[in-house]
Amino acid sequence: MPVRNAHERLLPAPPERVGELLDGLASDGDRLWPRDDWPAMRLDKPLGAGARGGHGPVRYTVEEYEPGRRVRFRFRSPRGFDGHHEFAVRPGPGGAVLSHLITMRLRGSAMLLWPLFFRPLHDALLEECLDRAERALTGTVRTPARRSPHVRFLRRLAAAAGAGAARRRRRP
Repeated sequence: MPVRNAHERLLPAPPERVGELLDGLASDGDRLWPRDDWPAMRLDKPLGAGARGGHGPVRYTVEEYEPGRRVRFRFRSPRGFDGHHEFAVRPGPGGAVLSHLITMRLRGSAMLLWPLFFRPLHDALLEECLDRAERALTGTVRTPARRSPHVRFLRRLAAAAGAGAARRRRRP
């Protein structure tokens, strides 16, 4: 099953300033990824081709990196996510457009997990990511993202599952 999932925001800043946010991904000074409220994006080395990491249960490898312009991550997990996701910066009217795109084919259980679990969480995370970009560049967010009741439920469910798994790992 093919998936194309796109998010973008026109930001009133030059592409170079938006690109600086992109270049800080997974660093200690990351101002783009909403790591205070979501699993942090972590990489095994600085952002660049070949770096491996992920966030939460999602794992990937940096496949391509053009500083200030684009970074593409190839999925390694969850199983059945065959494709990539990428951030890109391009000039836009009065500023720059920051976009995120997932292009993948789903197979097996991922055909159910993506629409029921991953997509709603992904969409909420990405909108909050774009809010962070807007706030970093302007000091405010014109229309902040709001989590739906469904997303709040899925986050509680994921937190409970994670806590249960942590308890099982600690048992002798």
